[in-house]
Amino acid sequence: QVQLVESGGGLVQTGGSLRLSCAASGIIFKFFTMGWYRQAPGNQRRELVASITRGLSTNYADSAKGRFTISRDNADNTVYLQMNGLKPEDTGVYYCNAMWSDTYWGQGIQVTVSS
Repeated sequence: QVQLVESGGGLVQTGGSLRLSCAASGIIFKFFTMGWYRQAPGNQRRELVASITRGLSTNYADSAKGRFTISRDNADNTVYLQMNGLKPEDTGVYYCNAMWSDTYWGQGIQVTVSS
């Protein structure tokens, strides 16, 4: 059974930092491209925030560049998203995503940035 379990979300003031973690089980983690997506309030779409491939290539949304850093630990089957300089527009539910032979999603975790 595949599980992606997010943690580290919460409420933070503008300019603050959070570190999201996603612990994966039931997949061969090292083969998967891992990503973080955000669903903003009132928006049905999940938008890519950052992703990291098995070869450690990273991709960031323009809004995340220079502020967020994605990383992975294949020994612990965990992907991280370090978020610095948070802004109110970063508010939303953040979903962990694993993509390779199949695509899997976590349940999501709330991040709220107050102004």
